[in-house]
Parts: sequence; structure tokens; C-alpha cells
Amino acid sequence: MDIRVEKKAPNLLKAKPDEKSLGFGQHMADHMFVMLYDEHIGWHDAVIKPYENFSLDPAAMVLHYGQEIFEGLKAYRGQDDKIFLFRPEDNLKRMNVSATRMCMPEIPVADVFNGLKKLIALDKDWVPKADGATLYIRPTMIASEAGLGVRPAKQFIFFIINCPVGAYYPEGFNPVKIFVTDKFVRAVAGGVGNVKTGGNYAASIMAAVEAQQQGYTQVLWLDAIERKYIEEVGTMNIFFRIDDEIITPPLTGSILPGITRDSVLRLTEDWGLKVYEKKISIDDVLAANEKGSLQEIFGTGTAAVISPVGELNYKGHVCTINNGKTGDLAQKLFDELQAIQNGYKKDPHDWVVEV
Repeated sequence: MDIRVEKKAPNLLKAKPDEKSLGFGQHMADHMFVMLYDEHIGWHDAVIKPYENFSLDPAAMVLHYGQEIFEGLKAYRGQDDKIFLFRPEDNLKRMNVSATRMCMPEIPVADVFNGLKKLIALDKDWVPKADGATLYIRPTMIASEAGLGVRPAKQFIFFIINCPVGAYYPEGFNPVKIFVTDKFVRAVAGGVGNVKTGGNYAASIMAAVEAQQQGYTQVLWLDAIERKYIEEVGTMNIFFRIDDEIITPPLTGSILPGITRDSVLRLTEDWGLKVYEKKISIDDVLAANEKGSLQEIFGTGTAAVISPVGELNYKGHVCTINNGKTGDLAQKLFDELQAIQNGYKKDPHDWVVEV
């Protein structure tokens, strides 16, 4: 696929934000990658161009029926000022899984990967230099066909935008407080909980707002049937360390198969740790904490990488984890992944790609 490149005029380039106060998702880079799809001609008109607004018909089907998917990955400025991507092709392949589930066209992974690298190279000055800061990359596809009626659309827009980011949580790499909800549910097997589509996140907002009103950072979701088995946090997969065993809920169709989750599973197996993907209930977790065998809880995801959990609130019962401190394993995984992602340590699985 030919990819046109339209560079923004030097005098129109945006001023870079202060890297000490980036926040998350607030400052968009100068350029974007866009390509169009029509069922009669396939993907076409791929271009890297200045970041700008889209013009959509009010009847665009994404606005009415929610045909939309996205991904999230990062670019890292590492050793010798080189720029690295972490498992980018895995993100693009996962996007095609989402596309299939949402009756959307698959993207040509090799062509999009080529376009992604060109985009990051063009906007390389947007990759932060500050420790812990990265360039967040958001590939997205939306149904752009104008028409009312519930059916798969025939026209789509795929695009990639980027923004420099600091820590996802205000706490940074410090234990976060999680609210366990049994009032709301996120997904059920057979639904779309295992793909990255906007509706999943829209449906989670009310529970997240209620949790934040009570002073909690995120929501821990339970299964939709029995409302007792742990699934995932709003923006992360979840891990438990109990009696030196690492446990994470299995991928049964309602949980997103996280790239960082998979990386953690492979690293802990490399280290010879006991790792299990199995069902675990909130009662199991609380009982282990009461017994003293719950050593730590942490979340995994692209945005936060590793996020230790210091407190759970379930039905008004506040449960402090590891005295509210970061666990040894969470710290080790965070340090290891950061070192691999930034090119400071040997990559044992060929996960890192230099731009």
C-alpha cells in the first residue's frame, strides 16, 4: 500500500507541552495516519497528514450503532535517544480480532505497521524524554457510512493519533484504591467484553463515577452471572499473589486479552514462578487477606504498565493489601518491563521494535 505523507508546515507545528505535567490524553501530536475503506474497493487513500478534525455525516453509523474499535500502545524514548515500540504487531493483530467480532473489515497489518512507524518517525520530537513519560498511540476504526438501520456498515475510517503522556493514575507507580462493584456488570461470555470496542467503556462509566465519588481510583468487575468471580479492572487485567502463587482470571470470553497481561505471564514463567490462569472469587481474595496469605495485588495494562493495588472496598468492607505498600513482584515486573521497553535490558522475546 502506498502511503502519502503530507508534512505540516514548520511554522505551524505545535509547541510541546511541559513534560512534567503531561497528564494523559490531553496533548495531541502534529500528525495522524488515516485510511479509508469501501466494501467495493477495500482499503485505500492511506495518508499521514497534519492532525485535523473529521467531517462526518450526522447519519454516520458509528454515531447510532456504535461500530467502533480501538487499540492502545506506546512509543518509548530509550537508550542512546532511540525510539522503541513494544509488541506493536500484537496490538494490530488484536485489533483484527475486535474487527471480526464487530463485523468490521480487518486492517492490513503489515501496511498499517509500516504507516505507524513512519508516523512515529515524523513526530519523533513528541516522544517525551522525561523518565516514565511516553508517547501513547491510539489506532481507531469507525463506521463512517451514512445510513439508519441496524446492519454492518460498508464504509469505514481507520486512523492513528498520538499524544505524550505521563503516569495514567495520579498516584503514579504507587498503590491505587479499587472499588469492587456487585451492582453493575461489565460483560458476559458471548458478548463483546473480550474486544476493545467503545461500548464496553461507555457502559463502565457510571460504576467508575460512583467509585470515584467514594475516593476510589477504579472499579474491579465481578462476573455477570454469579457476581462473585473476579474478572478485570476498568482499564487493567488483574493479578493476585497468594502463598507465592500468581493467579489471574482466565480468558473465558468476557475479559480483554491484554498485551501486558500476556507479557507478565511469560516473564513470571521465565522466572520459574508458579503462575495460574484460574477462576478466583472476591471471597477467596478477602479470606486470603484475612489469613495473611495474600501477598499483593496488581493490575496490568498499556496505560499504567503495572499498577499495585493497596486497598479494596467490597460491600463497605475496606481491605488493605500488603499494608498499603507496593509488593516486591509488582515492583520487579514494573522495573523489568520498563527496562525492556526502553531498550536498557535485553529483550528475551523479541517484543521491542526500533522505529
